[in-house]
Amino acid sequence: MNLISNVWNHPKTSVAGLLIAVVAIARVLAQQGLTLGTAGNGTVVTLVSAIATALLGLLARDPEGQPSSTASTAKLGAWALIALLLPLPFTAGCSGITVAQDIVNWTPALQCAVTTVDSTAALLAPQDAPIFTAATVGFDAASNLLVAQAKAYLANPNASTLAQMQAQVVTFQQQVNAALLQAARITDPASQQHALAAIQAVATIVTAILILVQSISSKSQVVWMAAHSKIKLAAVRPLVDDSTAAAVVASHYGEPVELARAQVARAEFAETQAGF
Repeated sequence: MNLISNVWNHPKTSVAGLLIAVVAIARVLAQQGLTLGTAGNGTVVTLVSAIATALLGLLARDPEGQPSSTASTAKLGAWALIALLLPLPFTAGCSGITVAQDIVNWTPALQCAVTTVDSTAALLAPQDAPIFTAATVGFDAASNLLVAQAKAYLANPNASTLAQMQAQVVTFQQQVNAALLQAARITDPASQQHALAAIQAVATIVTAILILVQSISSKSQVVWMAAHSKIKLAAVRPLVDDSTAAAVVASHYGEPVELARAQVARAEFAETQAGF
């Protein structure tokens, strides 16, 4: 009777617990390769997991009355738990081919973000444009090379093409981090805001690709990649906006922004722990 009364008296908590259980079970089934059939371009397991996650998002949005510190803490705790239960969207691939395809899928967004960077200098104050241009001058070449290497790896996934992609994604990440530090030197507030926003869009995508490359790399290869990342994420962390990063990830994977925000935070923590 206590169980029934608890469910009756706390329906929202009970529903949240049930949905979290559904997401957890779906994750275990996916890890075991059980799909329960197909649903469109995905599987029944991924569809059920996505629906449960979306419902959790709606549940977390509903404060049931006036907001309070308790409600805010509960909402944060719910999304933190979801982030722990769910694999990162950009590390969910089970094979090198799956991950390679995901990397290639990111490349149009990367090229679009670099194009935006190319046009941003015109929006800056005259004294700030040269700083921005010098900081981002290598983005076009770096992005084109990374796109070409991702497609090469997808067509021929071997140790050689993987090594080339590992080196290039680290090189590009370092260019982006250096550009963020340079953009922070811009003194005009409006110019700095435009500059950082444009660079961060590229940074978010490059980081997503970096994580994908890591997921198909050996431990020793990840150590090598981290050792060549001289400008660490901690150095540029104060310059980036969480909402921008979450919006980029949510748009690409078609998921709730709140979930993407939790996943981005988890990815950042994992990258820092790995030495990036």
